[in-house]
Amino acid sequence: MSALSIYAGPTALQRIRNEGLHAEQFSVLVGASGGPKWFVLYGLDRYLFGDFFANRTAALYTLGSSAGAWRLCCLAMADPVSAIDRLATLYSQERYADTPGVAETTDSARRMLNSVLGSEGAGDIVSNAVIRTHILADRCRGPGASNSRIMQFLMLGSGAIANGFSRKTLSVFFQRFIFSIRADLSPWKELKGFDTRLVELTEENVFQALLASGSIPFVLEGVRDIPGAAKGLYWDGGIVDYHFDMPFHDGDDLVLYPHFSDSIIPGWFDKHLPWRRVHEENLHNVVLVVPSAEFVATLPGRKIPDRKDFVRLDNDTRIRVFQEVLDRSKQLAEDFAKLVDEGIGLDALLPIVHRKR
Repeated sequence: MSALSIYAGPTALQRIRNEGLHAEQFSVLVGASGGPKWFVLYGLDRYLFGDFFANRTAALYTLGSSAGAWRLCCLAMADPVSAIDRLATLYSQERYADTPGVAETTDSARRMLNSVLGSEGAGDIVSNAVIRTHILADRCRGPGASNSRIMQFLMLGSGAIANGFSRKTLSVFFQRFIFSIRADLSPWKELKGFDTRLVELTEENVFQALLASGSIPFVLEGVRDIPGAAKGLYWDGGIVDYHFDMPFHDGDDLVLYPHFSDSIIPGWFDKHLPWRRVHEENLHNVVLVVPSAEFVATLPGRKIPDRKDFVRLDNDTRIRVFQEVLDRSKQLAEDFAKLVDEGIGLDALLPIVHRKR
């Protein structure tokens, strides 16, 4: 049994069948929202950060929202494997009161992010000439930017309803902000189809951009007035870009997308809209690497961790389950390394197709 299932768009599929799989094929690395779902990718992240992309000299553009942004920022730090280890340990071992409030979860997120970045992390990220970090956060528009939780709730509810008719309506409620290293060279500097602003990522705004990118409404406090960006209230980048629906770049290189599911959902409000799907043309050069269904069936509870585990499980049980998934995730790295080094599994690559959700 392979721990991996790998899907590829038509451009990527043809190229890998001709050339095999190697790091130089990729110029973009993507990390999606998903909270503790990323624990199943931890072992693969360690391999990608410490081996696959080690000693790289060509630019690698990373694009992340929420937990995906936190993961990918580790790659841009001086010791990326140690950074992703810190994130996995701190996140998986969080302890909360039985009914934690917004202040408690926000304080916990702040402490965790401070510990992951340390004293040098922000400087490492913004000075890295090879790993070009991009962090997504969403700025509230109109009444949703007020300090009133009632207005914020009404804005989110209205946005969800409007999104059911058209994803384009989200621009009425949110602006997509991309905090970028060398914004003038970003593949997304002329992104169309949604109200998007690129802002230079600096030592002064790395922490707040990352915190905002993971600030789930009413779970964490939003972040106000990020330095260098328009004033206002910023929330989780996954609201607009949960799993992304955008052209990743228009060059010949490929996009590596380690993901926890073969289902790609454009925005947060689309989770319960089975008809809302990613545009296929945006996936033509994407290699989607996911844990196989057979592997997931061997995990505790036969599932990937998710945020509901913080409610379903007591602290000790949850930490034990999360640790088992982190340990087991190393099998994904082993199977991916076999694919790269020996070509084992290349014949099992499948085309990316839309699946019912």
